[in-house]
Amino acid sequence: MTDSKPKKRRNWEEGGPERLYVLTSGRSVPSEAPLDMVTLIVTRNRPGSSMQPEQAAILRICDYPLSVAEISAYVHLPVSVVTVLLAELLESGHVEARAPIPTASLPDVELLEAVMNGLQNL
Repeated sequence: MTDSKPKKRRNWEEGGPERLYVLTSGRSVPSEAPLDMVTLIVTRNRPGSSMQPEQAAILRICDYPLSVAEISAYVHLPVSVVTVLLAELLESGHVEARAPIPTASLPDVELLEAVMNGLQNL
């Protein structure tokens, strides 16, 4: 006995593994550049016509430095996929990666609190 219902074709899901596989060309690890979630990315060149839409979107939103985690949230892709796409953009010179500001170079919290208290007492 055969089923008379037509088979439902699975839609191309936004976060489906097939789509993510195609976006990264099957790579799961960035080629050279080690990027973590707080690495800052800034655009150096405008998107080209032959770029993937996701890479072009990354270039458009990185006019000012954004972390890898922020980029991931804006383009609605997992961090692992974004790091692979960013590695390609780094290699081609379209983006620049910057280390975040180290904690040691930030002002001391106690000093800031003392200044704030002094200003409030004026």
